[in-house]
Amino acid sequence: MEKRVFKVLFLSTFAVMLGVGIIAPLMPIYAKHLGATGIWLGIIFSGFSLSRAIFTPIIGKLSDLRGRKIFISLGLLGYTFFSLSYAWVSLVYELALIRFLHGFTSSMVLPIAMAYIGEISPRGKEGVYMGTFNLSLFLGMGAGPLIGGALTHYFNISAAFYALGGLSALALALVLFFLPESNLPARRNNKSISFQKILENKLVKGIVIFRAINALGRGSIMAFLPLFAASVGVGSLQVGLLISVNIFLTALLQKPLGRIADKYNRVGLVIMGSIIGSLALFLIPHTGNFVELLETSLIMGLGGAISIPSATALVVGLGRDYGMGSVIGIFDTAMNLGLTGGPLIAGILMDLINLNSVFYFGGIAGIIGTILFYWFAS
Repeated sequence: MEKRVFKVLFLSTFAVMLGVGIIAPLMPIYAKHLGATGIWLGIIFSGFSLSRAIFTPIIGKLSDLRGRKIFISLGLLGYTFFSLSYAWVSLVYELALIRFLHGFTSSMVLPIAMAYIGEISPRGKEGVYMGTFNLSLFLGMGAGPLIGGALTHYFNISAAFYALGGLSALALALVLFFLPESNLPARRNNKSISFQKILENKLVKGIVIFRAINALGRGSIMAFLPLFAASVGVGSLQVGLLISVNIFLTALLQKPLGRIADKYNRVGLVIMGSIIGSLALFLIPHTGNFVELLETSLIMGLGGAISIPSATALVVGLGRDYGMGSVIGIFDTAMNLGLTGGPLIAGILMDLINLNSVFYFGGIAGIIGTILFYWFAS
């Protein structure tokens, strides 16, 4: 059954993330077309993450007690509807509302799928299991921008939203027909550990602070990198390629670096990857063409490839003791709090200073997050 669960969730997640990747580089351009200022760009991107930050820990805890499949299925149903809704908006306010509601449905899908995978991963192999599963996330996100750029170039931006809706519907069908329900320890024992108790753990504190501050810096990049690329003469197809190359490199290295995470110091690997990724952000304002941006994107991809399998493996280890859905929910909320604040701060910086300040802010936040993680986790 474990192989079946892994395959269904891998394929379903790949389909969803492929759709997300299709619209990711297009969303800031679409928002600007509707008249969004830098502040509104921040609100639109933050709304999705704020919604996930609010609902993910609650849904994660409920999934520990009531099962994973029901939440994943409901989430994918909502995901399909709101994906199609993007094509129907005409005002900035409507786009912000749909992003918030889309975030709510997203909180039922990816974090709960990760909790299911964490639950079936053998002890001592959390790195390779989560690294392999993360491959589905990054392959989808990596291929998506290329497809999204092509759809927009040859058709229009609405075609990208319809593609996201169709892929979400495909993922829903896979889950409904092929995913078995989970057999949860928390549900069998009818117990649940409070969030306060979980957060008393020093390693949990370190991961939460690291994830939140790191995301605070990097959360602005997806929203503002396409704008920077356009300012130096990079076209929409090349923007898609920039983002795809970054994510593809991270994807291809997930499994081998997951194996390394199972053999070596996971805390050290998280720190190393985070430093590399943060330093790359400082380089972005000093690029002036597609090739230089591509090189910087590869460095960022390498940093993520090193840190992500180790970070998720640490979270899975904690989830065995405190409830997989609850811990991953907290981890996801920390990330989304950062993703909520990041675009808002970046939008203010862009309006008050300039676009380059967004990337300096991201690099500084990443370094601070790394230092605090070392303080708590060592």
